[in-house]
Order: sequence, then C-alpha cells, then structure tokens
Amino acid sequence: MELHILEHRLKVASIAKESVPLFTYGLIKLAFLSSKTRCKFFSLTETPEDYTIIVDEEGFLELPSSEQLSVADATWLALNVVSGGGSFSSSQPIGVTKIAKSVIAPLADQNISVFMLSTYQTDFILVRERDLPFVTHTLAAEFTILRVVNGETVAADSLGITNGFVKPKMVQRPVIHPLSSPSNMFCVTSLDPDTLPTVATLLMDVMFYSNGVKEAVVSNEDCGHIRFFSFSLIEGYISLVMDVQTQQRFPNNLLFTSASGELWKMVRIGGQPLGFGTRRKHQRCHQCLESQSSREALDAPHPSPLPAPLQILPVLPPASIPRPHPPTFFLQYFINQ
Repeated sequence: MELHILEHRLKVASIAKESVPLFTYGLIKLAFLSSKTRCKFFSLTETPEDYTIIVDEEGFLELPSSEQLSVADATWLALNVVSGGGSFSSSQPIGVTKIAKSVIAPLADQNISVFMLSTYQTDFILVRERDLPFVTHTLAAEFTILRVVNGETVAADSLGITNGFVKPKMVQRPVIHPLSSPSNMFCVTSLDPDTLPTVATLLMDVMFYSNGVKEAVVSNEDCGHIRFFSFSLIEGYISLVMDVQTQQRFPNNLLFTSASGELWKMVRIGGQPLGFGTRRKHQRCHQCLESQSSREALDAPHPSPLPAPLQILPVLPPASIPRPHPPTFFLQYFINQ
C-alpha cells in the first residue's frame, strides 16, 4: 500500500453555533462559489456542540478575523492511504478499520495525534506538520510513502528521524473514553458538482437553519437523535454525510447512493475535548481586498446579495438558536448497520 502526503496545508477550527452569522458569507463562498476562490480543500461539519471547519490556507483567508473562531494551534497535513496507485478519486477504498490498525494505532503508540476525515470518495488522516518526520519514520516499514508536489506524486525524502526513536511493543489498549451511539441512521453520499446550484438553497437551509421547528419536532420524538451534517468540497469532489431524515429532503435521483441503500450507525467517542490540547482564538490580518469587503458586508444587518442563483436565501440563521455548551471536539466513527 502507498501513503500519500498531499499538498494541502490545513487549518482546523471551531465556531460556536450562536456565532455562525459572523461567518456565513465566507462559508457560503467556500461551499457554493469555489470558482471564486483558490481553496481546494474545505469541509464543514455541524455537531450538537459546534461547527468544525477544515480548510486549506487559501480558503482560511475567506473567513473574517474574529475572536469567535477557535483554531487548533498547528498547521495540519492530509495523508491518504492508496491501494493500487493513482489519486484518491481513482484508487481502491481501504476502509477506516484497516486505516485504524495500520496507521492510527502505530501513531498512537508514538503519542502522535491525528484527525480523521472520511468522505464519500476516500478517508483522510490529518497530522500536524511538525509531526511529519515522526509519522513517516513510524509508517515507513508498512507503506511506500510518496509526496504530492505540484500535482505529481514523487518519492518522499527521508527526513532522518532515528536518534531516540524506539518502536513500542504491542500492548493491550484499554477503552479510556466513553462511547455512545445516537439513534440516527446515516448515509454517506455525494452529488455531481454541476447540480450543486439546483440544491444550493436546500443545502444552505440544512447547514445554517438546523435549529428550526422541524429539528425540534424530531428531537422531541426521539431523545437519542442528534444533529450531525457534514459537507466537504475537496479537489472538486463533493461529499455529504447526513441522517436519513435529512436525506429525504433532497430530490430523488440527485444524490449518489448505493443500490442496496446502505446505511450507517454512528459511534461517538468522548464527551470532552480530545486531541487538540490548547486552542487559540483566531486573530490575523487579511492579505486580500476581497476579505475586507467580506467584513464590510457582515457589518450590515444582512450580508450583500449573493450572485445569482444564490440570492434566494438570507444567510443569517434565525435568532432563536440556543446558546450551546462550549465548543467540544468529538471523534465520530460510522459503522455499517
């Protein structure tokens, strides 16, 4: 198997739900107007606690400078396990179970933190850029390690980490974080990017109006139901993770689904911050004029109209969004039902 180190340099951030109106302009641009940006890697996930954003450095500039944006204090690199060569879109799927055993577990033995992002197309393992030498040394015995440079896959240079590095013995790993499984059934799907404008209004409704009346009704009927929705746009490919109730809102034959109607259950690991340590508030200067206009638009009661056909829906969510608990990072796993 091959382990590809992708070119993307990523930021991982969290937005409290009541602060989302400050960021909707940039988020909508990244999700629906990507041709107007230089962003190649964008993922937005809503959990019951907050919104988590994974975005490359170019896309990060589209977000306004604000103390309401909590950013993991590191630059992250995306790794991709590939079977049979090729890019992530054309390779054979490996599966999270095999990745956990062959990648995540060995890195955990070295106390190297990872962040997992699963999409319809593939699975990404995110590691801190500063940990990369230790990552490659740990995994070199099991993988052919390649690096993507200017779109071309080349052999990764040896980073020379040998002194003081001891491969640990295999030990029994106790369960140290609580597990829970919400009652929702989930699907992992995609859609043709050319059809994105036809469902843009619906997607914005799902992303930013999730605490409306319909969601409250579901919560009252089923106390085990949680809010979870993920949208990713990575190198031109769209991935969606949603529960069955949300999927039913989309037009028939629009989403890519398996012929068997495969559904998944979620296992949530942990109920407290995991993996990131101390996070910092996001404070930086913008490097482009477009970001300045974004801030000016957000100062108005309603942002400036979006280019057609995306001007149908206001981008400010309802004011009735309840104040959630402090942002918490959870690790989400999906298992086949």
